[in-house]
Amino acid sequence: MLRGFATISFYAADLAAAKAWYAEFLGIQPYYEVPGYVEFRVGDYQHELGLIDSRYAPPGATSGSAGSIMHWHVDDLEATLDRLLTLGAKEYQPITERGEGTGFVTAVVVDPFGNLLGIMRNPHYLAVLGK
Repeated sequence: MLRGFATISFYAADLAAAKAWYAEFLGIQPYYEVPGYVEFRVGDYQHELGLIDSRYAPPGATSGSAGSIMHWHVDDLEATLDRLLTLGAKEYQPITERGEGTGFVTAVVVDPFGNLLGIMRNPHYLAVLGK
C-alpha cells in the first residue's frame, strides 16, 4: 500500500548548477549531500527533492521532458510560476483550471536541467492540513 510521497528525483548533467538553482528557488540549502546526489526537504511534510548527476540515470531517463509530473502544492500559484520563469524555467503547461471550478489549478515548467516541475493549488492538500 502507498503510504505517501517520499522522494522525487530529478537528473541534471550539471549537478552543481542544479543545486544552486534549486537552492535559489526554494530559499534553502540541501540537507543531505554525497558525491553525485543532493537532497532538499521541502514543505509541510518535509518531502524530499533529490537531484542526481545524470551519469547515474537509467537509460532514457534524461532524453527530454516527459514522464510523470509531480505537482507541489503552493499557496500562490501565479507568484510561484512567475518566480520559476524568472529563474530560467520554461513554461511547459500554462496555468490550467482542473475539475470544473473545484479549486484545482495547475501549471508545469521545465527546469533548466530538463525536468518537469508541476505546481498546484490543491484544496485537498489544505483540507489534510486542516486549513
